[in-house]
Amino acid sequence: MRASDADRDQVADRLREALAEGRITPEEHSERIDAVYRARTYADLEPVLADLPVGPGAVPAPRPAVSLRKEESLPAPVAQGGSIVAIFSGAERRGRWLAGPHTNVAAVFGGVELDFRQAVLSQREVSVNVTCVFGGVDITVPPGVRVVNSIAAVLGGVDMPHDDEFGADAPVIHLTGLALFGGVSVKRREAGASRSEVRRAERQRRLEEHGRRVREIHDERRENLRALRHARHPRRG
Repeated sequence: MRASDADRDQVADRLREALAEGRITPEEHSERIDAVYRARTYADLEPVLADLPVGPGAVPAPRPAVSLRKEESLPAPVAQGGSIVAIFSGAERRGRWLAGPHTNVAAVFGGVELDFRQAVLSQREVSVNVTCVFGGVDITVPPGVRVVNSIAAVLGGVDMPHDDEFGADAPVIHLTGLALFGGVSVKRREAGASRSEVRRAERQRRLEEHGRRVREIHDERRENLRALRHARHPRRG
C-alpha cells in the first residue's frame, strides 16, 4: 500500500527521537531521512525503523509504536454504473466506489461532483469521458494520482492541479471529452481534508504567488532604473 505524507512525517519524528536518544548517529539519521522521503509504499518505510525499539521497555518512558499497517477490514467498493448524467440537475459519486476502466460523465446545464479519494480503480489507468455543456464538473483526486487532461475546451476551460510527485507505477486518470461553455475543475487533496482547509491552502498558495510576482516586478523596475541611470551618466573610461 502507498504511504501518505502523514506516514512519512510520523516515521521522521521517530527517527528524530532515536537520534536524540543516541540510538543512531547523525550520519545514519541523514541517510534514513532521505530514504523516508523517497519512500512510496509501506514496504519502503518499514526497514527504516526495523532495528529501532518501539515496544514497551524500549525506552524509560515507553512511546507509542509507529504503526505502518492500515486497517484491512474496509468494505468492498460499490460497483456502480459507468455513466453519470446531470441535465438541469446535479449528480455526485463519492465514498468507496469501484471506478471501471471507462466512466462517462455528462453535465448539461447541471453539475457533477466526482470524488476519487476513496475510490478503487479497476486498473492502473482508467479514463473519464466528460461532456460538459453549460455546466460544471468537479473532480477530486488524492495525492500520488496522475491526471492526464485531453479534454477539448470550446469557450470553456479545464482547471488542473499543480504538479505532484509520481512514481513509475502511479495510477492514472485520463480525462477526455468536450467542455463547451462549461468548466471542468480537478483538485488534489488528502482524503478527509475539509473544504475549508483546501480553501485556506489555496488562499495561502495564491498569496505566496502574489508575493513572488511583486518581488519580480520590484526587481525588474530596479534593474530598469539602474540601466536608465547608467545611460544618462555613463562611466568615463
